[in-house]
Parts: sequence; C-alpha cells; structure tokens
Amino acid sequence: MDKISGAFEKVKNYQAVEKMKMLVGMEVDDEESTDVNNSTDESSFSFMDDFNRNCTLSTKQRIQGFVICFVAGLTCTFLSMLVFFNPIKFGIAFTLGNLLAIGSTAFLIGPKRQVAMMLDPVRIYATALYLASMIIALFCALYVHNKLLTLLAIILEFGALTWYSLSYIPFARSMVSRVMVSCLDTEF
Repeated sequence: MDKISGAFEKVKNYQAVEKMKMLVGMEVDDEESTDVNNSTDESSFSFMDDFNRNCTLSTKQRIQGFVICFVAGLTCTFLSMLVFFNPIKFGIAFTLGNLLAIGSTAFLIGPKRQVAMMLDPVRIYATALYLASMIIALFCALYVHNKLLTLLAIILEFGALTWYSLSYIPFARSMVSRVMVSCLDTEF
C-alpha cells in the first residue's frame, strides 16, 4: 500500500512540475523517441516551435532576462521624460522603452505564447492599435521630423498602451469605457 501511495505522490509531483512549466511558458517534455522515422515529423514543425525548442532557458535565466529587459524598458521610458521638449528623441526613447517592456514578458511566458496572447480575439484590436501607434510614432520621429506629428503619435501610443494593458485585466476596459461615457455625458 505504501508503494501505491508513493507512486501517486510521484505522479502528483510530476503533474505539479509540468503545470509550473506550462505556466512560465517552458515546453512540456513529451516522450521523445530516437526512431529514425521521426526525422520527417521534425521537419514539419513550424519556425516558432523550432525556435522555442532550441531556446530553452532555466527558470532563473527567464527571471533574470525579464528583470533586465523590463528595467531597461523602464529606464528608456523614464529617460525619455528628460528629452520631453524634443519630441523626436522623446518618441524614439519612449517607443524603445515600450518595446523592451513588452518584450520582457516573452522571457516569462515564451515568445510563442506571448504572440498567441497578443493575437487573442479579446485583445487583437488593442494589439493592432498599439503596434500601429508605435510604428507611426517611429515613422514621425525618424522620417517626417515633425515635432507636432511626433507628439500626437506619442499621445496615441500612450493611449493604445493603456488600452492594451487594460485588456489583460478582466472587465477593466468595460469599466473604463463606462466611466468615460458617464464623464463625457452632457445630459443632466
């Protein structure tokens, strides 16, 4: 009886470890066979599957990568405030900070899962607006060199970032929408 309960404990521990791996975006180890016939199956994997398989990081490395990338993103964002009156430099630093901050979460959950979450039907429009606003801000800052357009693009980018971030909080966007409608309602 002790052997059976010990076996159940091992299964529970294994399942807990597998759930933790899935939670942080690590690939769950399936039974791997060394059969030569499976070589054709491996070639049918997509690029992202191959990329995820070759770029496995330990939990410590994932956390370190997240912290480094997130701190670098916050630093760029806060340093952009120093050059606020030069909208071109501000736009570049602010957008780079946003890209680093968004990219930092890929260390925790993996790039494939990050893209899947960004393309989730709940937040696909917020993601598209956010990425488009970053592209517009960089375009206005690097090619157009118009301070007013760059400033408007940064305001759009900040609004899109807020809306995108709210998509990860349940019911946050509907609550903010209701508050905005009630604040802008002119009827008394």
